[in-house]
Amino acid sequence: MRVTPETVREEHAWVRDRAPVVVPILNDTRGRLGDLFDTEVDRIDDATYRREVDAVFADGEVGVNVAGYVTLLRELDVAGDYPGFVVDEVLGRELAGTIAGGRPLSLLAQATFHFADVHVDRDATAEADGAGTAGADDLDAALAAGFQTRLPGWKWREGENPFAVDPDPTR
Repeated sequence: MRVTPETVREEHAWVRDRAPVVVPILNDTRGRLGDLFDTEVDRIDDATYRREVDAVFADGEVGVNVAGYVTLLRELDVAGDYPGFVVDEVLGRELAGTIAGGRPLSLLAQATFHFADVHVDRDATAEADGAGTAGADDLDAALAAGFQTRLPGWKWREGENPFAVDPDPTR
């Protein structure tokens, strides 16, 4: 695999155009997590997702890594699927964390990836894009987990953080 600026542009367009598949998974994940944690979580629309995809790919260092993970997962297939279980899980987890940003959000996105992944049906994913590779469901789950983590809508992330230290020691 060779990743070039053109590859990054192509994967950016592909991820952006994936909104009709990813956004329902993202919102389903938010709904399930909201139920588990007894909180309301804002839903995301396709336009918000696309804007955030643009923001991720606008950072070239992040964009090239996201493009690499996406390309690998789009092409990854393992005869019988199960023998390749570890590699697609690792790639999906890392993609979700890279999209979400630095710690602690990357760790949260990685955990959310596994939660989302068990609810993504490989066959439904394949029908949407004609793929059907072993990595297809992990790719969609990773995109949903990464973007749902970095996007606003969680009450605990709104407002001032009580652990923030005022850098002005005279206060």
